[in-house]
Amino acid sequence: MRQPVALFLLLAAQPALAADPPPPPPPPAVVQKLLDCRGLADAAARLACLDEGVAALAGAVASRDVLVADKDQVKKAKRSLFGVTLPNFNLFGETKDGAGEKSDERGALTEIEASITWAKLMRGGNWLLVLDDETRWLQTDGAELRRDPRPGMKIRIRRAAMGSFLANIEGQYAVRLRRLVD
Repeated sequence: MRQPVALFLLLAAQPALAADPPPPPPPPAVVQKLLDCRGLADAAARLACLDEGVAALAGAVASRDVLVADKDQVKKAKRSLFGVTLPNFNLFGETKDGAGEKSDERGALTEIEASITWAKLMRGGNWLLVLDDETRWLQTDGAELRRDPRPGMKIRIRRAAMGSFLANIEGQYAVRLRRLVD
């Protein structure tokens, strides 16, 4: 009796599993207007449209209505937000994995690798760690490590169940951490 029910559920869920990812959001109106200029056949009209569009874009950037960031700036911002709970939207768009990073299908980081720049054993036996990207992480499980964390040690932090994070310091067994935000 269970097999037909399981088969029915699998077949019913198949269209949802095969769904295409949502399309990327449209560009801001000022950018779209500039892109639309490419469709003008008359060279003089296209140039005038492009000049007007570039001026509007420059004004929007100057007034911070439109923010422009290169790939390295986006990568740095994504790393700085790893471990911070944000609303579920694709702020930075999908990107290919960078060195020392892994992302899910939405482009959200699921794992980072970094170096420890500072470590201190706190009351209660938990470690406070500062990484090379200046983020601060606090151990929450009280587990003892075979080797105490020191500056220069490599750390791998990955998302775990229910919003928690697991970290391996220099290949040791995983300890639970939480991100501290100022």
